[in-house]
Amino acid sequence: MRVADLSYAFGKKIALEHVNFQVNHGACSILLGPNGAGKSTLFSLVTRLYAASQGMIEINGKNLRRSRHKALADLGVVFQQPTLDLDLTVIQNLRYHAALHGLNRKQTRLRIKLELERQDMFERRYEKVRQLNGGHRRRVEIARALLHQPSVLLLDEPTVGLDIASRQAIVKHIHELAVQDNLAVLWATHLIDEVDDSDQLIILHQGKVLADGMVSTLLAQHQLNTVSELFQLLTTIKLAA
Repeated sequence: MRVADLSYAFGKKIALEHVNFQVNHGACSILLGPNGAGKSTLFSLVTRLYAASQGMIEINGKNLRRSRHKALADLGVVFQQPTLDLDLTVIQNLRYHAALHGLNRKQTRLRIKLELERQDMFERRYEKVRQLNGGHRRRVEIARALLHQPSVLLLDEPTVGLDIASRQAIVKHIHELAVQDNLAVLWATHLIDEVDDSDQLIILHQGKVLADGMVSTLLAQHQLNTVSELFQLLTTIKLAA
């Protein structure tokens, strides 16, 4: 996925300003920024909830503005706010999503089994979502996002409200999926401990990209030891400017 010169404003309030980055397949790219940095606005533009008037977004080589349907077909999304129907079972939620993507009955059955097994949720497929805890609901949403075999996976603050063990399990699982499925993963978060040393790190603050590169490279460039130190340094410089 590639974003080039992307800007967006709500009236006179600038939410994103000349944002550029690329997300590569087979790895996780962490979009790190505090609440209000512009992460959710960026995701709304990528998913076409908002229409970008300036800049370009490509998903798997397809221009989102010129080939919207083909581009979005390559995209899987886990939104910050839960979007499962609580009164339906796990398998009913997934069947509905599969139908939206045009999967036939056989494809639906096979894909649901595969993705739920990878999430350790197959045995709970007939339970209503309301009966699941927050971590298990997130696992179902991840399974749902992968049903149609997207090439790009977006996760918008997917661990908000989860306990530490659930958060760590999901972080580990997504990193494994990126490699196994050769996914391009863009993970938006404000939690520094979700950044792995092997990740590409994109620091977004006040609508601008302050850093973009591999974690180890960025730390070496600034002669720092931790992502926390890097984030504090760059955002302090930005505020002072």
